[in-house]
Amino acid sequence: MKKRSGLCVMTRLVGLVRPLAGYMVLAVTMGVIGHLCAAFITIFGGYAAAKVFGLDVPLAMSLLFGSVLVFAVVRGGIRYAEQACNHYIAFRLLALIREKVFRALRRLCPAKLEGRDKGDLIAVITSDIELLEVFYAHTISPILIAVLFSALMCAFIGSYSMVLALIALAAYVVVGVVIPVVTSKLSGEGGIRFRTQSGELSAFVLDSLRGLSETLQYGQGEKRLQDMNARTEALSEEERKLKAAAGRNQAVTNAAILFFDLAMLFTSALLYQNGRVELIGVLIPTLALMSSYGPVVALANLGSTLQNTFAAGNRVLDILEETPVVEEVHGRDEITFSGASAQHVTFTYSEETILDDVSLDILPGSVIGIAGRSGSGKSTLLKLFMRFWNAQKGSVRLSDRDVNTINTANLRNMESFVTQETHLFHDSIRNNLRIAKRNASDEEIEEACKKASVHDFIMTLPQGYDTAVGELGDTLSGGERQRLGLARAFLHDADLMLLDEPTSNLDSLNEAVILKSLKEERGNKTVVLVSHRKSTMHMADRVYSVEHGRMS
Repeated sequence: MKKRSGLCVMTRLVGLVRPLAGYMVLAVTMGVIGHLCAAFITIFGGYAAAKVFGLDVPLAMSLLFGSVLVFAVVRGGIRYAEQACNHYIAFRLLALIREKVFRALRRLCPAKLEGRDKGDLIAVITSDIELLEVFYAHTISPILIAVLFSALMCAFIGSYSMVLALIALAAYVVVGVVIPVVTSKLSGEGGIRFRTQSGELSAFVLDSLRGLSETLQYGQGEKRLQDMNARTEALSEEERKLKAAAGRNQAVTNAAILFFDLAMLFTSALLYQNGRVELIGVLIPTLALMSSYGPVVALANLGSTLQNTFAAGNRVLDILEETPVVEEVHGRDEITFSGASAQHVTFTYSEETILDDVSLDILPGSVIGIAGRSGSGKSTLLKLFMRFWNAQKGSVRLSDRDVNTINTANLRNMESFVTQETHLFHDSIRNNLRIAKRNASDEEIEEACKKASVHDFIMTLPQGYDTAVGELGDTLSGGERQRLGLARAFLHDADLMLLDEPTSNLDSLNEAVILKSLKEERGNKTVVLVSHRKSTMHMADRVYSVEHGRMS
């Protein structure tokens, strides 16, 4: 995780408010007016008391009580409107951030996300983004409101004495700035640790749910539960520390408020004794200060929570600012498929050489087989043709053009890629297949499924193609998922089909049907087959063997 200062994170997050600046100005304006109404209810009450005791007050008693009533009503309405604006801004921005995060994840896929913990990613795009609501709804406008409101109150108190205005200014700065900053620094990296451990716990729980059957099979449930409890207790301890910091922050804030209230009272009394202010100059500034801490106390309370919020913002910014390994290509001339090749390709991943000086030619209409042991680099080679990664040396070419110079959308339209593990979304079979071609007709879907030897199986289901597939496709067998993946490839109807172990989970009968379909496509399609099955390789025009990253 990249470390950023709280100021840096705040600046980046505030920058996202620009599209909603008008609403922010409205929220701040209403917030200032609302707090002025609340403060002047007390202040006007002080004026009324002073008038009762015969002090010189230039306002009629009826006007004072009428104003207090108006202030109370306005305060309620303004407060509601302010919160409505702040939460509108917050939820609009959360939607904007989610869109930005998903766009970033799309740019980073698959290379940057290959080794990322999925549970941690889920924590970022759910709980971390949700936590930013506190920042947008309860941090930005409160800071601006506190600054403007404090300035107005200092000016009002200064109309009685500049010395008293300086005391008020010191009170606002200490309570609203010094205490939250010191509290935040004392909290250290507690917020970051809490968010990180929270993400790790989410990942652990997700991993445990996915591997539940294996855990039960091998009697590891107790051990897994102990690990989960240990992680939960560690997270609870971090949360306890954060709450303890919040408690200390509140205690110090209350002590500071009491100190400055007494300082205002004693200083104004001393000024009165020296004849520098009237008696009302003791009463009103003291009441004004006592009734005006609301905005700065809100800032003081942020001190212990901002670390957590900034940690969440930091994790979100990590994704938004992460540089993709492979940038999308736009603006180039569109091309059509006329063959492919790899020329002296070397690819290294995490300092391990996966492919070393690999070359092969793929002629249009041919079927090319790639054989080799598990981990020898066969699947990686197909991903280089898809440009999921860039080769460090050599070149991967389609239609005699380096794949790095082909528009990404154009490249992917020319290719169909079937991986060893077919991902199915929690949706109907029909919609899962339409991922390959959004406007596909029912007839095209059925034809693709027949080629993949899965149509008859689908028709035995209660709702046929409208049958819902369970989350992660767990309601289907491995072979059924694999055949649906092949159906997607047939439906996509690309010129180059890259098939990674397409029949590994199939019985010999279904394999024969699919190989027959692939043979029928010969001439119209170019097929690259990665497989360890000799029966699958029989249909290949040429078979390349990959061992330890070298091709023969």
